Amino acid sequence: MCGIAGFIVNHESKLDLTSIAKKMVNMIGHRGPDDEGVWVDEKSQVAFGHKRLSILDLSLTGHQPMNSKCCRYTLVFNGEIYNHKDIRAKLQETSTTLLDWNGHSDTETLLAAITNWGVEKTLNECIGMFAIALWDKDEEILTLARDRLGEKPLYYGWQDNTFMFASELKALKVHPDFVGEIDRNSLTLFLRYNYIPAPYSIYKGISKLSPGSFLQFPLKNKELISVTPYWSLTQVITNGQRKPLNCNDGEAVSLLENCLGDAIEDQLIADVPLGAFLSGGVDSSLIVSMMKVRSTQPVRTFTIGFDESEFNEAGYAKEVAKHLGTEHTELYISPQDALNVIPQLPEIYDEPFADSSQIPTYLVAKMASSDVKVALSGDGGDELFGGYNRYIWSRSIRNKTSWLPKSVLHGLGHTLGKISTPTWDRINNSAAGLLPSQYRVVQMGDKIHKVARQLTVNTDFDLYRGLVSQWQNPADVVIGGHELDLQITAESIEKISEDIEHRMMFMDTSTYLPDDILCKVDRASMGVSLEARVPLLNHNIVELAWQMPLHMKIRDGQGKWILRELLNRHVPQKLIDRPKQGFALPIDAWLRGPLREWAEGLLDEARLKNEGFFHPKPIRIAWEEHLKGNNMHNQLWGILMFQAWLEKEY
Repeated sequence: MCGIAGFIVNHESKLDLTSIAKKMVNMIGHRGPDDEGVWVDEKSQVAFGHKRLSILDLSLTGHQPMNSKCCRYTLVFNGEIYNHKDIRAKLQETSTTLLDWNGHSDTETLLAAITNWGVEKTLNECIGMFAIALWDKDEEILTLARDRLGEKPLYYGWQDNTFMFASELKALKVHPDFVGEIDRNSLTLFLRYNYIPAPYSIYKGISKLSPGSFLQFPLKNKELISVTPYWSLTQVITNGQRKPLNCNDGEAVSLLENCLGDAIEDQLIADVPLGAFLSGGVDSSLIVSMMKVRSTQPVRTFTIGFDESEFNEAGYAKEVAKHLGTEHTELYISPQDALNVIPQLPEIYDEPFADSSQIPTYLVAKMASSDVKVALSGDGGDELFGGYNRYIWSRSIRNKTSWLPKSVLHGLGHTLGKISTPTWDRINNSAAGLLPSQYRVVQMGDKIHKVARQLTVNTDFDLYRGLVSQWQNPADVVIGGHELDLQITAESIEKISEDIEHRMMFMDTSTYLPDDILCKVDRASMGVSLEARVPLLNHNIVELAWQMPLHMKIRDGQGKWILRELLNRHVPQKLIDRPKQGFALPIDAWLRGPLREWAEGLLDEARLKNEGFFHPKPIRIAWEEHLKGNNMHNQLWGILMFQAWLEKEY
């Protein structure tokens, strides 16, 4: 795992390319503290930089930037190609020339494959997570590429007259041509989702390369920059529905067991200590149980615990670890431990990012990094196998209301929505003492408003957007902000599937997974020089999941049916069978308590007016309502994370 950066200067300059490239990669030194390298082509004004976290081939034969044997190509690479030994074997069989290997790094394998097969065929052969930059000296073409699901980040774009790229924005910011104008339209998207979806970034002119695609920049004709997909989730879904699994439940579970087992075995390859995150939930427990089967070494597991029982899963994780016989480490953290991380968040996450589980994710990564350099994670199970409550909830609402005319539904939705969230919460609080505990509703106002939005929308795309939005009308909050379109459209959603659950899973896998979940894991782990691997996102598993009918994912009102069935083969059901909890913190209470002064400073009305990004009124209303006990922390956390980021940057 590493950090990469580079640029092409498109103007007459006397810049010291080597010095600039060194500064860029030094800004992301946490991604690779073991080695660094810089390569420059003065004639073409191209510079590459690399920071290395040594995982495979710890010797100097894995040093980057690396040149191909034919001297045509130069490569910098962040990630792992898990099947690179298989690729070497194929190359030995198909190459017309004798291959003479210097070492056993996957970087060298990539260069040999590109030399023999070209870029696109090589990308299709690779199983792994990666961000790649390749310079073709003969054709003078820069190629950037990103893995299929977006595990590894890659930013790129024009600033002034320089085309630049990097694993993280902080590397771009030290280039003398970097302008860094905040994009208010991207900020509007951020307030809706609490992350900025690809291809956008917080800065004008800088984009995120979309997962499963590669960019080519021909120096001789800069107007012909192109971004081409080499893998398409839409096509995977189409193929899966065209050729669905034709087997019974038990056979399907066995198919998944073999496929996931092979993926995990590939990801256990490392020349350094390796472990896994264990929350005690379905996904992480499944990964650890399969590691136990495939590993020849004792499995190390890591868990974060909290004293607040409603947020703590450490006890469940401990029981799973005990059953599986792992070398388990747990760390109970105090509120102060978590609060101490907050000032670091703008630096760790690099652009505004407001998934509050970023805090425990960072803390568990930091703990694991003391003992291992690689940790496997269970992310991806919810998006691929129907784990989020919104899938089941949306189907339930639709089934119960489908008989009503749209005009009636819209009228009912507008009526429910006119009553504010705090008012619903006050009604709920007043009635709570009169109702048995099983009928009491937590955050009733928020839930009613979500139901109201379901009743008023016309498309599943609008329904999904309403369910995952923090601010329903963010353009009314951002001064001069206009909400940009996502790469997904309402029309494209309708072609995916007839099932609303599958449509939502597609949208989550395309947006929320790469731009929130995987961004969170990458920045948290790389912030402490730890490589995180995600076996469930092996593209063979993704393709298998989309061959499965919906009833193998969601059954009897519960998601991830097939994952649970597979886990039951390794772990007693009683250790896992409980409501979905998530990786959350009591941000709502902290904002009224230990974080109140910090938040008040960032949300000060005069400050908001002076900075000129937000209309203060809706923010102050939300803050005042939150202080009264009406939870608005999801909306406020996004504002606070932007404000904290802005304070650090400017």
